[in-house]
Amino acid sequence: MRKEYTAEIISIGTELLLGQITNTDARDIAQRLARIGINVLYTTEVGDNPERLARCIEIAKERVDIIITTAGLGPTVDDLTKVLLARSFGLELVMDEKEKQGLYDYITNEGYSEEMSRNNLQQAMLPEGCTVFHNYWGTAPGCAFQKDGKVVLMFPGPPKECIPMFDRYGIPYLKQFSDEEIFSHEIRVFGTSESAMDFMLRDLMKDLTNPSMAPYAKEADCFLRVTAKAKSEEEAEAMMKPVIEKAVEILGDNVYGFDISCVEERVFQLMGEQKKTFATAESCTGGDIARRFTDMSGASEFYVGGAVTYTDDVKAKVLGIDPELIREHTAVSEPVARAMAENIRRITGADYAVSTTGLAGPDGDGIHEVGTVFCGLAMEGRTEVIELHLGANRTRDYIRRCAGNFCFDMLRRAMTGLPMMNITEQN
Repeated sequence: MRKEYTAEIISIGTELLLGQITNTDARDIAQRLARIGINVLYTTEVGDNPERLARCIEIAKERVDIIITTAGLGPTVDDLTKVLLARSFGLELVMDEKEKQGLYDYITNEGYSEEMSRNNLQQAMLPEGCTVFHNYWGTAPGCAFQKDGKVVLMFPGPPKECIPMFDRYGIPYLKQFSDEEIFSHEIRVFGTSESAMDFMLRDLMKDLTNPSMAPYAKEADCFLRVTAKAKSEEEAEAMMKPVIEKAVEILGDNVYGFDISCVEERVFQLMGEQKKTFATAESCTGGDIARRFTDMSGASEFYVGGAVTYTDDVKAKVLGIDPELIREHTAVSEPVARAMAENIRRITGADYAVSTTGLAGPDGDGIHEVGTVFCGLAMEGRTEVIELHLGANRTRDYIRRCAGNFCFDMLRRAMTGLPMMNITEQN
């Protein structure tokens, strides 16, 4: 049986520890390693300190097969990655004449200098016998070597250099250590929490190893990732298919899509399939529903327009809401949400229209608690309104996003013939 290789990513730079920059290199490399079937067991961040970096290298040698470093290959005094890795594995650093000439051509042709300084020259010093990764995106080359049963790869730190180099050199180099790849699908869910989804699927998940399944929470919704490791995509798909079908059977109509990023993307798909349009009348969401939908390219084909009617006066003047209706029921009410959806649909001529009116906080209105939102959906022949209680301790952003998700989910359900969500059961 072929060995499964494990990896650790060591990201070097004091700026990472100070929070001055975000370590996207480790994230992006880990994602790529997963696709080629190499398991990342650890990611480590360490400052520009030779003693601590040397210790990180020794620890990594003890616990993984593949060590991947980012940063510390440049011309400055604190760029010691090559020096310390070579020392740890008993290798000499030698001048690579091709890289030396390339550095000279780059520095002089780009107008940085007429001559190459000694510190620039150190970038062409590489571990003896290594495989050189030429840097077409900067000056510092990367490299790889194998020694003492370990595999070491080094890449520069700037993401615009690191990731293109990893794609060009790292992935082909590492594929020799894995004859399998990892494939996955995401089942998008709205209407149940991550913990509830975990409970519903617990019996199914506990018996899975390959493929595997794991729930994840996002802001105001969640998803389920099904992952398989196999020698081909076809083999992986065959392994995942029955697992996905069983999960969807358990989760029911809370599943809104597959391999998409959000519920509005599913509505976008449905609008395109059915050639329908919709409009919005927003109060507490402040235009966020319209913004989220129109962030998608091509939205103008389906979204006809809307209004943000934040005050009672504007609700009356723009949407034609009867002021007496607002006085009798308050703006935060089922009748007002219903009238907002129906009136914006009539004004715009859209096939569907959604509305929101509620309290995103931090202050209440003396009648309703913060987090109370009414969401309306008007369509040919009927109007639906749901009452939400999203939590008085939630942030304004969360309440707005969650209310928007409910509106998009109402649209999805109406367009696919599903019943509206039973909010009493969900909250």
